[in-house]
Amino acid sequence: MSDSEIVTAAPATRPAVAAPRVVYDIDDRPPLAEAIPLGFQHLVAMLLGNITPPLLITGALGLATGEIAFVLQMVLVMAGLATLVQAYPIGPVGGRIPVIMGTSIAFVGGAIAIGRQHGLAVVFGACLAACLVEVVLGFSIVRLRRLFPPLVNGIVVMLIGLTLIPVGMDYAAGGVNADDYGSLANLGVAAVVFLVTLLLNQFGRGFVSYASMLIGVIVGYAAAFGLGKVDLTPVADAAWFALPRPLAYGIEFQWAAILVMGFIYVISAMETIGDITGTIAAIGREPTDDELRGGLVADGVMSGFAAIFSAFPNTSYSQNVGLINFTGVVSRHVTAIGGIILVALGVVPKVGAFFATIPPAVIGGGGLIMFAMIFASGLSIIHRSVPLTRRNLVILAVATGLGLGVELRPDVLQYLPEGLRTFFGSGLIAGGLSALVLNLVFPERHRRDPGNDHG
Repeated sequence: MSDSEIVTAAPATRPAVAAPRVVYDIDDRPPLAEAIPLGFQHLVAMLLGNITPPLLITGALGLATGEIAFVLQMVLVMAGLATLVQAYPIGPVGGRIPVIMGTSIAFVGGAIAIGRQHGLAVVFGACLAACLVEVVLGFSIVRLRRLFPPLVNGIVVMLIGLTLIPVGMDYAAGGVNADDYGSLANLGVAAVVFLVTLLLNQFGRGFVSYASMLIGVIVGYAAAFGLGKVDLTPVADAAWFALPRPLAYGIEFQWAAILVMGFIYVISAMETIGDITGTIAAIGREPTDDELRGGLVADGVMSGFAAIFSAFPNTSYSQNVGLINFTGVVSRHVTAIGGIILVALGVVPKVGAFFATIPPAVIGGGGLIMFAMIFASGLSIIHRSVPLTRRNLVILAVATGLGLGVELRPDVLQYLPEGLRTFFGSGLIAGGLSALVLNLVFPERHRRDPGNDHG
């Protein structure tokens, strides 16, 4: 999911469309002197969100700095290519829409769990095989949207945030298995990022407020550098130019891992639907079926393509939807320039090596806010769109309880076969699947529930 974010997941519902202020419409071509800085502005909004998920995954799996740098390089390239395909479709792949694509945070928990158990080859194999789920959803979206009402979407988004908060806390302490785990230096750096981000977000104006997470990470990085926690040797050793190479970690397929990723692709599709809707709302209308279909198909196809090149699945980025609505610049040619810049950065290994030097505590300080905001976003979806009837409260309680239960106490599943343990051991899967099934099984009552004071 889009990710960072502070990525907030948009609900898969169609909001009321207000009369917007449009500076450049979808097909308008701004002068290059304007389009380039506008495209770069999109990078400022999404760059931290794009590198955070791979940093979390590779750090949790214990990859060396050079390997992390390579994965980050691939992540930048694949995000740029996916953005370009959305702007300039290839057949049915792409929606001719101005969305910025980046690494989805929704896959972090599943990728870490699968990677720790089976290795990266199985992670990438699952991402490749399961991307067909989102492709099929894209071609069937008109018929299937009713399966994902705001109640289910909100619960899933809440669980994404809740299950990632422990990961953020581990990073704030210095990273799992770190020799100085929980040291005052690590917690201090994380606190600097946390407080700078929070204060600028609440009291800053304009760009300072919107870029509060980025500024917080820069300040935290400087603090970590002053404490001797940053080693720039990998940057000096990295090459200036290198082309992506496929299958660097191999590809392996295991059915349980594919099922886990398949369900997360459904979640990613929910967010993409909401983001496309929010983007098109900037020009005062709702997305067409072709825009939704092409956007979802591109999301799935390009995520599978990313897996071949050792990058993680992509999704649309919600913060860039907000940027489009804020500026009134809806041109897909502007977002395409952002995609070109991402690709250019990705073929320069020194860029990936630099990002790989960011200490875990810096990522953790921003991640705690990011993950908590994802939870709050899910809560907002439910608060805004879901009546708190007895039926809906029961679904919310059961799905959240089961999801957190298996996430916090995974040993309860220790006697299940390995495949089932991998699948149901994800709190996101256990809770999200419960919400989906219960929403279908328990009928929605269209009269007031006399036993519920909330109506």
